[in-house]
Amino acid sequence: MISPKISPLVLIALDLYTAIVYYYYGDFRHFVYWLAAAVLTASVTF
Repeated sequence: MISPKISPLVLIALDLYTAIVYYYYGDFRHFVYWLAAAVLTASVTF
């Protein structure tokens, strides 16, 4: 049986990946936004 937390984990990973991409290109406002989205998803999931 697949863990019910797999979808939130994938979402957290995608949020972090998006944050890294924005950080790389110097868009710090979007970097903070996506980092906060990952933290919020993690805090609700776990």
